[in-house]
Amino acid sequence: MKTRTPISVYISVTIGLTIMAFEMFASDSGYFSSPFFWALILITVILLMIMNSIGDLIENDSFSKLSEDEKKEYLAEKSIPYYQKLWNSAFKKQSVSEEKDILIDHGFDGITELDNSLPKWWIGLFWFGCIFCVVYLMAFTFTDYAHPDAEYTKEAKTMLASIEEYEKTAPKISLETAKYSADNITEGQELFKTNCVTCHGDGGKGGIGPNLTDTHWINIKEKSLFKNVFWMLENGSPNNPTMRPFIKEGTITGKDAEKIAAYIYHINQESSPITVSQGGAAPQGEEVKWENGNN
Repeated sequence: MKTRTPISVYISVTIGLTIMAFEMFASDSGYFSSPFFWALILITVILLMIMNSIGDLIENDSFSKLSEDEKKEYLAEKSIPYYQKLWNSAFKKQSVSEEKDILIDHGFDGITELDNSLPKWWIGLFWFGCIFCVVYLMAFTFTDYAHPDAEYTKEAKTMLASIEEYEKTAPKISLETAKYSADNITEGQELFKTNCVTCHGDGGKGGIGPNLTDTHWINIKEKSLFKNVFWMLENGSPNNPTMRPFIKEGTITGKDAEKIAAYIYHINQESSPITVSQGGAAPQGEEVKWENGNN
């Protein structure tokens, strides 16, 4: 008669598998705070305890039918802690006398084979792997679990939602508070392509609108170039209605204007101008010498 696996092991494994299944199939449901989840765990534990009680009854009945020697052997086996048995099944070697009892009656070239049972930990891992594979394949097939594109979309939505929530309470960027930052140049370039490149050309070389890389400007409303660009984005051009007040219209935010202004400052002050011979538009307006500084 074999000793049984403790009920605590079954409960631990069952709870682990339940959490794994919820994580794969309903990770966004907040299942840890769901009454349904805890009710399922409670019912599962109760069923396992009922099955364990039935097992105790069967074990007691089988024990009563054993001989005295078999009872002593069974009790000695049961007195060994469960995890020690797992350790012994993996690493303990049989004595010579024990090997004789499990020796298979065939061999080759002096090599004999023992009829050892597989270690319980190995069997447990095998069945856990089988169950995990089934659950994983079901989750992969019928849900978005472990799909890189779906995970990226989910994370992107979460990030955008957090940014939107932050911007609700974040102080608004205005002409007075806007500051130049080199970190904004890359994002400013993308915003420029979306909102400004149609008139001002690729890289600000000019087209319908003036060349933004030279020293000549039509509208001069601020003493620094960065602030002047921000003013234009907020108020538009008094001389040309094509240059709209993007911020006041709600097309872009003050934060966006701060990034676009950083990019224009970069191509005007930190890069070489795009001349007419290089495809740039001819200078328009008057030549300006901006104040030192970029704020």
